[in-house]
Amino acid sequence: MRLLILLFILVIGGCNDTGSGPPSFSEDASGTFVDDRSLESETQKLGHWLDDQWEQQLDFSPESRTYLGSKKNYDLLDDYTPEGAEDQLAWLRNSVNLMEQDFSFEELTEDGKLSWEMWKYSLERAERGVPFRGHRYLFGRGGIHASIPNFLINLHRVDAPEDMDAYLSRLGEIDRVLSEVLIESKKNAEDGIRQPRFAYDFAIDEIKRVTTGFPFNTSDDIPNSPLWADVQVKISSLLERNLISESEAQSYREQVKLILEGEVFDEYKRVLAWLEADKQNTSKFAQGVWALPDGRDYYAYRLEQMTTLSLSADEIHQIGLAEVARLLAEMNELKNVIGFEGELNDFFQFIRQDATNYYEDSDSGREAYLKDNYTYLDMINKKLPDYFGRLPNANLEIRRVEAFREQDGAAQHYRSGTPDGSRPGVYYSHMSDMSSLPKHQVEDVLYHEGNPGHHMQISIQQELDDVPLFRTQYRTTAFVEGWGLYAENLAKEMGGFENPMSDFGRLSGEIWRAIRLVVDTGIHAKGWTEEQAVEYFFDNSDSSIATIRSEIKRYFASPGQATAYKIGMLNIQEARHNAERALGEKFKIKEFHDVILGAGALPLQLMHDRVERWVAESL
Repeated sequence: MRLLILLFILVIGGCNDTGSGPPSFSEDASGTFVDDRSLESETQKLGHWLDDQWEQQLDFSPESRTYLGSKKNYDLLDDYTPEGAEDQLAWLRNSVNLMEQDFSFEELTEDGKLSWEMWKYSLERAERGVPFRGHRYLFGRGGIHASIPNFLINLHRVDAPEDMDAYLSRLGEIDRVLSEVLIESKKNAEDGIRQPRFAYDFAIDEIKRVTTGFPFNTSDDIPNSPLWADVQVKISSLLERNLISESEAQSYREQVKLILEGEVFDEYKRVLAWLEADKQNTSKFAQGVWALPDGRDYYAYRLEQMTTLSLSADEIHQIGLAEVARLLAEMNELKNVIGFEGELNDFFQFIRQDATNYYEDSDSGREAYLKDNYTYLDMINKKLPDYFGRLPNANLEIRRVEAFREQDGAAQHYRSGTPDGSRPGVYYSHMSDMSSLPKHQVEDVLYHEGNPGHHMQISIQQELDDVPLFRTQYRTTAFVEGWGLYAENLAKEMGGFENPMSDFGRLSGEIWRAIRLVVDTGIHAKGWTEEQAVEYFFDNSDSSIATIRSEIKRYFASPGQATAYKIGMLNIQEARHNAERALGEKFKIKEFHDVILGAGALPLQLMHDRVERWVAESL
């Protein structure tokens, strides 16, 4: 798909370094750290230039602007063609060339050098991905067929009639976007690159849910389709505020109906027909990307992209095996403290079968689940000032995933709010199968997705006002997910997990991420079958079989992504350990966390470099 989405995950450019923060330091030839505020001028100039680059880059993606709360190009969806991706890459190449020509790296402050390195890093990452553009699975679970409706429903705000006009325009763009992605998917399939058969089933099911109900068709169970239901809410809001008349509201409804039942439905049917036909060309048994053309090189690229480090599949596999063994030993000790008599695998089975460890599979059970989450969140929020200097301003909400994209056993996830706070961060949970949400893991997942995990890290990053602007939107999976997993352990330091069973749930969460290192590399580098992966996961965790099967399918569909969590956590823990050892009594946990979170979600080596500079300055 688009290059900009890759860049938005990895880096979006801009800078507002005004020199108003604390002095920065650099190392001279003698090894002495010296005050370099005199170098601020070149850093400021680079910052203003990057601000302009950031605005230019965002022009490639109206959807990214909406995600950030901007209404510029509010009536457009992105360009999903290969030509559009190439245009963006050419622009980025030119941007980096201009930076290297017009600015002196040596004259920048340490913070300015970091901005330079991050901007250049985004190009290097994009270039490495060019040979593998065709390897992506475009119509899988949560693909463009579901993400565009999700985008319109949750991110396109309608505050005024012109916003509704823009919504109509975007509805009219859906068929173009689906057509562009369908063309690419067909080409990839012709080149021998097809996603596993189950991913076709996911997409087919999601498309049917998006297009079930009025105006696509009628259903007793679902009278209105998700998009039609969303339109009614947004039009009603305009009516209630007397911003439109009833006749204008009816005109909007009629226009939406024509668009949805016409070109949108026609294109969804074309995508559906191709998926159902091409599904027959897939193997009955899922295979890792090793089976694709240039699959092993693709997997090596994915591992580097996800971890930001040069680790081989074998190295990651061995790290996983060692971590699984270590955590099994800890779980066995805690099992004994809890008082369970029997082997650890017996305890795993007891947890899976213990009815008291699950919420009732009903509306009241879901309400109890949400209530428990908010109780844990309130508790941990009170402890945050003791461990962090920076605290987020953004609110956090906990919601059930929308019905049209909900999956039994699928993983909970976080969606960040806007930098200005107009849209809160949201922790989403799949609640269609309450057996996949055991009580002993609720606390652990909440800390990962909420505070002090994703919500805190990403909200602080977006609210930073003492770093270049683009670093408030820079994303690397290893840092973001590594921090989320680090936050689970941190929450224990902060007083969480008082119940031993919840603490066992914390270890369950960590071993889950260690298992990912073994299973992901097993699938994509060692030829493991789906059943081999399921068996290894089941034997080394207390997760339900439904959750495990959902997870394994996720790993097949997104090669390498699952390795980022544990690798990121281990590196953040290593950075902290090194700082504690070097600083001794001078080590302050609040300062360390502010250093880690104060520059954005960096590639791991740049994160280590930043911490080492802080240690040197502190000494």
